[in-house]
Amino acid sequence: MESYDVAVVGAGPGGYVAAIRAAQLGFQVALIEKRETLGGTCLNVGCIPSKSLLESSEAYHVVSHGLEDHGITVSSPQLDLRALLARKERIVSEITSGLRMLMKKNKITTLQGLGTLAAADRVQITSGDTVEEIQAKHVVLASGSESVELPFLKYDGEFIVSSTEALSFEKVPEHLVVVGAGAIGLELGSVWNRLGAEVTVIELLPRIVPLADKRTASALQKALEGQGMKIHLKAGVTGAEIQGGKARVSFKTSKGETEEITADKVLVAVGRRPYAQGLGLDKVGVELDKQGRVVVDKNYSTNIPGVYAIGDLIPGPMLAHKAEDEGVAVAEILAGKPGHVNYDAIPNVVYTWPELAEVGLNEEAAKEKGLKVKVGRSYFRANGRAKTLGEEDGLAKVIADAETDRLLGVSIVGPRASDMIAEAVTALEFKSSAEDLARICHAHPTLSEVLKEAALAVDKRSIHG
Repeated sequence: MESYDVAVVGAGPGGYVAAIRAAQLGFQVALIEKRETLGGTCLNVGCIPSKSLLESSEAYHVVSHGLEDHGITVSSPQLDLRALLARKERIVSEITSGLRMLMKKNKITTLQGLGTLAAADRVQITSGDTVEEIQAKHVVLASGSESVELPFLKYDGEFIVSSTEALSFEKVPEHLVVVGAGAIGLELGSVWNRLGAEVTVIELLPRIVPLADKRTASALQKALEGQGMKIHLKAGVTGAEIQGGKARVSFKTSKGETEEITADKVLVAVGRRPYAQGLGLDKVGVELDKQGRVVVDKNYSTNIPGVYAIGDLIPGPMLAHKAEDEGVAVAEILAGKPGHVNYDAIPNVVYTWPELAEVGLNEEAAKEKGLKVKVGRSYFRANGRAKTLGEEDGLAKVIADAETDRLLGVSIVGPRASDMIAEAVTALEFKSSAEDLARICHAHPTLSEVLKEAALAVDKRSIHG
């Protein structure tokens, strides 16, 4: 039986990062992955392929609708969906192949198969009819998550689909119904809307991106509806029937009335849950909470000595970058170093267009905690660079403590908000004040000036607002 210092089960962002950092710290590491390719959901059927489709669909939308204002006329652009999807697959292949090279570079042993705990210090790996077992001083569980299936909307892979199938439709659906107005549903809905589909979003809660700042979420909804997306809030899907090659979706409106929509595809995107099946958790006695998440302490240790868990398996936002930071932290803790993740400074992004990005507390969350806040806002329509780009939708909000001026959070909806939020994350990480953010010199003209103006507006000192 082969023996290792660290065995990591799952090669998604959390797992492969944990493996690399552990190897850098001198551990002999085995990385176990059930897929034939590394990268987990994120790189294979999540973050990377969806962003490829978002970029391609946005380019198609701009060529089709957005160039006339620039004085550029294009005659009837044609969509080659097969080429668009091939580009997505090529990008995924390049990145996952790159991970293989990183494993070799760091002398990490990769083992393909389903990893199951046989004991606290042993992992059984099953691949087809082949079963092997390895021993490890430390086992890190990083198996990620899976899409939540609704009992009255069972996935059939053709009409009722998860995000995985929605990445690879063979043709643009005439009508796509999206159940759930979180990041995944809105992003994939945006892709197919830009490519020509009629898209209807049905959300049970009273607003899209329910955990986001109310004002920025409202601004994003207005922008998406302006792009042609239909959004029903406080509406609940009750079921769907497949008739004549179509899905007839029934739902109750906010007024309690029952309506039906006929769709080519129904994307169910109501969230994700920890992927814990087949890990042998019950066999070893690993404790789970009521949500099916693995219970860990501040060092990511489970109740079983030598067994650790990170990423989507444990409480916290199901985000690739959160899992990556935990992967680094757990490896450093195993090496006796002070590994740490600041959960108050983890950004969250919705990659629609405009994008929505947040970090820290939004205004409602801060008030719910009993904090007295002061808020500054600045709108992209007053920003010179946004005007030259023809992207004036959205705003930035800076939330600060009313007594100390300490930065509590930032919410942005607008062009390239996903890149702009990094500055706010840095400011939050270093416990800056709103005034600190306001006094930083920002290049002109840039989109980031909107964030500076919002910070100035906290004390009613905005120059261009």
